[in-house]
Amino acid sequence: MQINQIITGIPLWLVQEYIEELGGRLGSDGWLRGEGWQARLTQVEDQRVGSLRVGRVGLELEGQAPALESLQAALNKRLLRAGG
Repeated sequence: MQINQIITGIPLWLVQEYIEELGGRLGSDGWLRGEGWQARLTQVEDQRVGSLRVGRVGLELEGQAPALESLQAALNKRLLRAGG
């Protein structure tokens, strides 16, 4: 199974830290690997909102469906930002 998504407003280094907290280990090939899954992060062109630029990160997930669903649910909780 493969999942691709764009994460907006959170820097790549922080998304990587979140994935590492969830069991991912960075390999020499740039992939973060955990039990039953692997993830790759890429910097995506900033989104422009008027004169502002908002950073974006591409997230590519591959692995077994149950492992990916669990990882994505846990990651989404960390990515959720409430006000200020």
